[in-house]
Amino acid sequence: METLTLRLETQGRSGKKVTLVNGFTRRSEELEEFAARIKKTCGTGGTVRGMSLEIQGDAREKIRFLLTQWGFRVLGH
Repeated sequence: METLTLRLETQGRSGKKVTLVNGFTRRSEELEEFAARIKKTCGTGGTVRGMSLEIQGDAREKIRFLLTQWGFRVLGH
């Protein structure tokens, strides 16, 4: 079971909120698929940067729910 960290960031983003998900150890193709599914479910944009996801806005609860459903352990708030 992979352990991921979830956090909200506003610093350096002109006051806009971004939900960050770090700790992925899978292939980048799988990460792109996770990002697409999360963005569609949350109805927002986002991107993959390195081995982490950046989702626009504060979508921590929805993302936490999705990731736990997919078998990940999620830390952070």
